Amino acid sequence: MIYFTADTHFGHENIIKFCNRPFSDVNEMNECMISAWNARVEKNDTVFIIGDMFFKSEVPPAEILPLLNGKKHLIVGNHDGRWMPHLDLNRFFEGVDTYFEYRDGDRNYVMCHYPLLTYRHENKWYMIHGHIHNTTDLDFWPLLKSRPLVLNAGAEINNFMPVTFDELVVNNERFKNDN
Repeated sequence: MIYFTADTHFGHENIIKFCNRPFSDVNEMNECMISAWNARVEKNDTVFIIGDMFFKSEVPPAEILPLLNGKKHLIVGNHDGRWMPHLDLNRFFEGVDTYFEYRDGDRNYVMCHYPLLTYRHENKWYMIHGHIHNTTDLDFWPLLKSRPLVLNAGAEINNFMPVTFDELVVNNERFKNDN
């Protein structure tokens, strides 16, 4: 099975307030997200993490990463540069890229932490991104909202867990229709 997530921000206390996350503190957030991840992701599943996996974490990433099931592929986000140099990335990730194209047999994807409005085959391929969390009040929102092939893998949109492609589509439709 293939899963997608973005902007988990493991260890980031202030993200709870910034994005109105339903956790009392960073420890509860980390524990809930690890538990939700492992409840659905199995050892041989693939998880595409589309940026900002950790930020200002008191718990070293090397302690959290082994707790997460699956084969992890990181698409680097703007906050990942702070923790990545302190880790043997090959030990924890199948791949690390800033932009990644993937074909699963049925669909084609472009993955980048930042939402792209133009990309390879934008009328045929899906663009899966993170970065914006649950933001809908900036000038780019109407453009993203109007693009059915542009999907937000952000934790806030996807119940703080990795999701399948079909779940990603449903969650984005709900989010776009509600905002």
